Amino acid sequence: MSAPHRWRSELLGEARSLEVEGGRLDYFERGEGPALVFSHGWLANANLWREVVDRLCDRFRCLALDLPLGSHRTAMGPDADLGPHGVASLIADVLEQLDLSAVTLVGNDSGGAYSQMALARHGDRIGGRVARLILTSCETPYDEWPPEPFTGLPAAAADPEVLGQLLKALEDPEVRLAPVAYGLLAKRPLPAEVSGSYALPASRDEGVLRDVAKAMASAATAPVREAGEQLIASSEIPVLLIWSREDTVFPIAHAERYAAALKHGRLVSVEDSFSFTPEDQPAAVAAAIAEFARP
Repeated sequence: MSAPHRWRSELLGEARSLEVEGGRLDYFERGEGPALVFSHGWLANANLWREVVDRLCDRFRCLALDLPLGSHRTAMGPDADLGPHGVASLIADVLEQLDLSAVTLVGNDSGGAYSQMALARHGDRIGGRVARLILTSCETPYDEWPPEPFTGLPAAAADPEVLGQLLKALEDPEVRLAPVAYGLLAKRPLPAEVSGSYALPASRDEGVLRDVAKAMASAATAPVREAGEQLIASSEIPVLLIWSREDTVFPIAHAERYAAALKHGRLVSVEDSFSFTPEDQPAAVAAAIAEFARP
């Protein structure tokens, strides 16, 4: 049996990896059909999408990334660029290396921020490969990055040892329920194996901690705001925003404003959920994705 911090759901499909700039990136693939590429945020991993993938793999080729954001299994190299545009570039690398076309990018939490930056910053590389963008409860041009109550993380991450001390507290399952942990992200307690796979890697692997410290320390509002403004100004790609009405981290009012500003933006609301809509309401999220992404 896999160690708790390395567990991945069998619902994600087959584990694969790519050599990318800065190291190795793991991902999981299941199904056939039009490609869906799923990205998660900080201190989460591909498991976030397991129930969504299980509902879509009969119609779509589902690729769930394990981005180096603190809950991954394979640390990047010491010199890897994990600033905002560096992580966005990793998403672009996947599309290029797998020679994907007519892709629907799907991002949750800061994975949505990186997906926006991938499209805006690397449009010359992947603009012709991406057909649609789906954002689920994430940063918009009207949010701070990181949002409350996580605004202190970049300062803490400037010293990986300090960040490591903070994240060590997540070894306690009860601490994970706090608002400054996962309490405002998932409305209901996460399954133990999922929670462990999110919370434990950075305290069990120094390379994983180094990676997430880089990502957090470099986070700032400007890059995601610039990406959103660029998409508003020039993107012809249809964008679906799937949002929880109860989300206090990423207010739905910001999503409504963003959907109205985008040339081809549309909003679908989700009930009985917080920011981790793929965890709280996988059936509703999968249904919205399937309707939007079908050829």
